Parts: sequence; structure tokens; C-alpha cells
Amino acid sequence: MLNYKGYTGQLNIDIEAGLIFGRVLGIRDVVTFKGDTVVEAKQAFQDSVDDYLEFCQELGQEPD
Repeated sequence: MLNYKGYTGQLNIDIEAGLIFGRVLGIRDVVTFKGDTVVEAKQAFQDSVDDYLEFCQELGQEPD
């Protein structure tokens, strides 16, 4: 599990594709991320959370 700004991300591994991917948990919106390494997946998770929060702000909506 990853944590950032109060959000939690769950990591999954696709051995055949050689990817680490995941999704932000505990929200109704679908926010996903992926990377080739744990470091990349962690950064992608943080970037996805930041993008999600920015998108919500642009829409004038509270993050879910």
C-alpha cells in the first residue's frame, strides 16, 4: 500500500507485462497509475493524486 496526502494506493504486479500498477482506494472516482519499477509506480501514484486534486479544483468540486 502507498499513502500520500491522505489517499491510499494499492499496488498490483503483472509479471507477464513487467508492470506494477494500481488504483487509488476509498474514492468513487477511478484514479489509476503504473510504472516499470516500484519507484516509478510510487511517483506515478503521487502524480495521479496531485492530478486528481487539481482536476477537482478546476471543476469546483470536492474530491471524493
